[in-house]
Amino acid sequence: MNDPIADMLTRIRNSQMRGKSIVMSPDSKLRAWVLDVLRDEGYIRGYEKKSDSSGFPTLEISLKYYDGVPVIREINRVSKPGRRVYVGAKDIPTVRQGLGLSIVSTPKGVMSDATARSHNIGGEIICTVF
Repeated sequence: MNDPIADMLTRIRNSQMRGKSIVMSPDSKLRAWVLDVLRDEGYIRGYEKKSDSSGFPTLEISLKYYDGVPVIREINRVSKPGRRVYVGAKDIPTVRQGLGLSIVSTPKGVMSDATARSHNIGGEIICTVF
């Protein structure tokens, strides 16, 4: 697997299209940090660290719905292994005039675009969520 973050985002997207309440993804620190931001911003219910039947660590992600419609309408990977996207604090893009969210990997950790702007920190844009 070349891009584990894109894999996790695709699993979330596919599970929401099928109406699933839980999705499993392999565990890693970066994935957990991205899920922390999604949980703090209210896009998912939460996640738990578990292990699958063969003993590999996995993340069990609880998806969030409102009146039967997924809370995450759109989730896209921005910075990819072939083309990394770095921005300064002043250049962090807003998603849908501020209604959406950009997840940014900064030297101070993974955080939302609003938090990165308030701390005046730039970094790599991991993904955008609406």
